Amino acid sequence: MAASDAIDSSDGLAAIRKQIIEQTRCVVVKVGTRVLTTDDGKLDLNRVDILAAQLARIADTGRHVIMVSSGAVGAGVAKLKLPARPIGIAKLQAVAAIGQADLIRAYEDSLLRHGYHAAQVLLTKSDLRRRSGYLHVRNALMGVHEYGAIAVVNENDSVAVAELKTTFGDNDRLAAHVAGLFNDALLILLTDVHGLYDGHPDDDGSQRIEMVRDLDGTVMSMAKDTLSAVSKGGMEGKLRASRLANSHGHPTIIGPGRQDDVLDRIFASESVGTLFIPPKRTLKGRRRWIASAANVQGVLHLDAGAVEAIRDKGRSLLAVGIVRVDGTFSHGDVVSLLTPEGEEIARGLSNYRSSELSLIARRSNLEIEAILGHRPYENVIHRNNLVIRMIEN
Repeated sequence: MAASDAIDSSDGLAAIRKQIIEQTRCVVVKVGTRVLTTDDGKLDLNRVDILAAQLARIADTGRHVIMVSSGAVGAGVAKLKLPARPIGIAKLQAVAAIGQADLIRAYEDSLLRHGYHAAQVLLTKSDLRRRSGYLHVRNALMGVHEYGAIAVVNENDSVAVAELKTTFGDNDRLAAHVAGLFNDALLILLTDVHGLYDGHPDDDGSQRIEMVRDLDGTVMSMAKDTLSAVSKGGMEGKLRASRLANSHGHPTIIGPGRQDDVLDRIFASESVGTLFIPPKRTLKGRRRWIASAANVQGVLHLDAGAVEAIRDKGRSLLAVGIVRVDGTFSHGDVVSLLTPEGEEIARGLSNYRSSELSLIARRSNLEIEAILGHRPYENVIHRNNLVIRMIEN
């Protein structure tokens, strides 16, 4: 698909943005380290004040507002009066732990001036892996909203190391996962550029793309920069997060975090940043969790017939189509389904333990009871618990 096919620049953009804002009931705003810190790596308290005021105005409309915020390291750098951001994971973890209290205090002080408390929620990716944990996180965030507070979510940097590295993509994905917990959500990723451009943002001839309807490989390639990945503001990671959110049915806006009225303008339906429109067919409920958040416990290698049945005919997975079983997993765990070439085509909830599947692989349903002594399920993975892979985690 050509870029012109994926990108819409018609006169109806304002109407589309207005419709999205009117339908939005939950707003997840992610702000990154580059937006929240000063040039010397310290937390920018003025920026926190500016964002908090806008978050409060959104909350005043009755919408559920969640902030996914980086900045713990910057707060720690300022608190410890360090000359610069430290190098090394252990020191970064320590600085993040020290700075986290000041980060949440900054949000609490700023939000309280507008009548809202800040609720600190620290997550790691593993918190969303189990279905029960996934639901607990959603219920906790809903409870925060019901009490009239605004959740400030951050990756738990003191125990998780990925966000502390020099690339800043993890909180983008975390924000997409958080948005995926809810319906009618809008994801806003605030960065240090004004959106996605058709060239390098610093080039005079580059134009900001106002709306993308199909976040395909052509669009993804616009974020690649052979000279410096950092100079594009981690745009590739933000596009991956946008694609994840779109697969859940959530529109996403990548916009300028250092523009003082950026959220006010977005909710006035103005042309700010780049808007990514979700496809018509999206994942809902449990299938959303299976596809994007669940921990994969094992792998099932399929034959060509099973691949065709699942991918092209919408069938459930039967034991006869399984060639090999890898990993140790229990009934109800999520497993990955691979083609004979090793390509992942789907994920789903297994009705059998790995030890049972190893015995009944390649066997027909009529043989299962004789082998196991029982046949509780006609299929290994029911179609309703199986998701064709469309997104990258």
